[in-house]
Amino acid sequence: MQQIRPGSMYPLGANYDGSGVNFALFSQVADKVELCLFDENDKETRIEMTEQNSYVWHNYVSGIQPGQRYGYRVYGPYNPAAGLRCNPNKLLLDPYAKAIEGNIDGDESLFSYWFNNPGNGEMNTLDSADHTMKSAVVNPYFDWGNDQHPNTPYHDSVIYEAHVRGMTNLNKDVPPQIRGTYAGLAHPSVIEYLKKLGITALELMPIHQFVNDSFLQEKGLSNYWGYNTIGFFAPHNAYSSSGQRGEQVNEFKAMVKAYHRAGIEIILDVVYNHTAEGNHMGPTLSFKGIDNQAYYRLVDGDPRYYFDTTGTGNSLLMRSPHALQLITDSLRYWVTEMHVDGFRFDLAATLARQFQEVDKLSAFFDIVEQDPVISRVKLIAEPWDLGSGGYQVGGFPSSWSEWNGRYRDCVRDFWRSQPSTLPEFASRLLGSSDLYQQNGRRPVASVNFITAHDGFTMYDLVSYNNKHNDANGEDNRDGESNNRSWNCGVEGPTTIADVNELRQRQLRNMFSTLLVSQGIPMICGGDEVERTQQGNNNAYCQDNEISWRSWDSTPEQEGMLRFVSKLINLRLNHPVLHRRRFFSGREPGEDASSIPQVEWFDHTGSIMDMDDWSNTHAFSMMVFLNGSRIPEVDWYGSPMVDNDFILIFNAHYEPIMFTLPDERYGRKWQLIIDTYNPDGPELSYEAGFAITAQARSFLLLKSSDRPAVRGKVERKSHLLA
Repeated sequence: MQQIRPGSMYPLGANYDGSGVNFALFSQVADKVELCLFDENDKETRIEMTEQNSYVWHNYVSGIQPGQRYGYRVYGPYNPAAGLRCNPNKLLLDPYAKAIEGNIDGDESLFSYWFNNPGNGEMNTLDSADHTMKSAVVNPYFDWGNDQHPNTPYHDSVIYEAHVRGMTNLNKDVPPQIRGTYAGLAHPSVIEYLKKLGITALELMPIHQFVNDSFLQEKGLSNYWGYNTIGFFAPHNAYSSSGQRGEQVNEFKAMVKAYHRAGIEIILDVVYNHTAEGNHMGPTLSFKGIDNQAYYRLVDGDPRYYFDTTGTGNSLLMRSPHALQLITDSLRYWVTEMHVDGFRFDLAATLARQFQEVDKLSAFFDIVEQDPVISRVKLIAEPWDLGSGGYQVGGFPSSWSEWNGRYRDCVRDFWRSQPSTLPEFASRLLGSSDLYQQNGRRPVASVNFITAHDGFTMYDLVSYNNKHNDANGEDNRDGESNNRSWNCGVEGPTTIADVNELRQRQLRNMFSTLLVSQGIPMICGGDEVERTQQGNNNAYCQDNEISWRSWDSTPEQEGMLRFVSKLINLRLNHPVLHRRRFFSGREPGEDASSIPQVEWFDHTGSIMDMDDWSNTHAFSMMVFLNGSRIPEVDWYGSPMVDNDFILIFNAHYEPIMFTLPDERYGRKWQLIIDTYNPDGPELSYEAGFAITAQARSFLLLKSSDRPAVRGKVERKSHLLA
């Protein structure tokens, strides 16, 4: 028999202790709160919550077991013009629900206004319980065994962005019943693939419980990407093969455990900038009906409307202690209970808007910086939003890394031979010190990427000049129009051999650039096997073969996979290609004849001067990386010593003959990478010899007269970065 006791105001949410469940919900505006329990037949039992401390409504109910579905009804003022939207006719999700069952269906009952007269302020009294999602109690107990965070140092990381469903839906090695799920992602064949490729961290597109937009469902589409969160503690239920009443939690944990056994970290793409409740015309699913003013930014002077810097209809109120608590409690939960290793923050500039402007001293950053749990995992910002002053590349705190959008744009421009790109390309190659060094940051502040989920795949980047988004049902109006892409002469698929060969070479050029650049490389999942979205650069609503990664490969795709794996292996085995510190020139007073950490040459073997750098139509250069002058030590304190490397870039449409530097820089060199002839022999060259870089190609040579001497590096803590 259930007994109702006072319970505790902390922790928030529904917390099972083996005998029952403590329920706790914050609402400052509520006059009354009802806990609603649902049996197997969806019969609802309402329990008035009798305890309230510091605006937290709480009770303990004995006898409740994991899997119990529940929700809340909040009684209080309903005055949209004043920003007050309590409506007890709406069953509300627990903001702290750790599991959520079902989805929404777009019924009128989900909204707090009447469809036929949305502006009159009259409350919609239809009951939403049969049309919305329900929270579920979970069992927190899970056998983690000896699971440990891999703690891969930032500078040793190679990130792979992937989608839970898209990664395995077409994988024939994964049993059909678990494809597209957490269990499918944890299948040994998938983990072994990533391990063999050299990936150290899997960055998952949103897996917090999200909502399918009704306007997409009406068109036969769905919210595939998932940037529409409603449950910040709950794994998305549609990615579960085992159930939706807590089973998804254990399935997710088992996935993390499997990846950790393989030494691969799990990073979550998280969306704390807005929720799925949209603007004043959106549904009432949770936060709106619980305490609208405490969670959302409302328009000053007209709180009926939502202040929106995300393009989704609302933004969370980052100066509210309750919104900040929600976010930090969620982050802490995913680290301590779900064992994830880091977060990529969508539209992170919004999190810095304590008031109207982006504020680098905002409370959110202070809270994260001092938190003993959150501050010790990988924190990656998407450093922009849609608001005024929202582009903040280079502007995040020193403990954060950032998606470097300027790297993406510059590398794309360089390889399509855009004027005046060479100086910036050189900076991006060496870690973007112009963006990050001024406030004590290091190269790992830059997450380097050329493609991501948002935009063209890398294959489409070299195959299309224009977006082809007709399948999205918006007459090709959606998506970015300026893609910095080049189709190599033909739009889309072609049988012209020269065009296809050039596309393959351009792919190898961009992968080579990415994986020899200082910073953290991120690969968009499937790019390594030339995944195409048929020119769709905004496939957010395409839960089908447009977005899913194919596991059936052509010989060309297998060759690209081998090439990328070779590059990753080369990078991770040579510290000069992923240094912890920025390159520097000669020290004051240092002998001018000494060999610096890095040197830049033109095609004649002469050191580049100002005229070379200011040449707006220069599309080639040769870079010397000094492996004997790495100002770092290994885990045991021994100096880091590596081979020297020469990198040759030719983005010109004609071959260029390069003269290798004189013997002061090295007497013998071995050609390791040639994107024009990727399967060619590893030829040897001597100082001062000439080597031809074919049109639009990249060459990498390694010193062969001085072998690398490097101590074994213990992967103990990413704090070394």
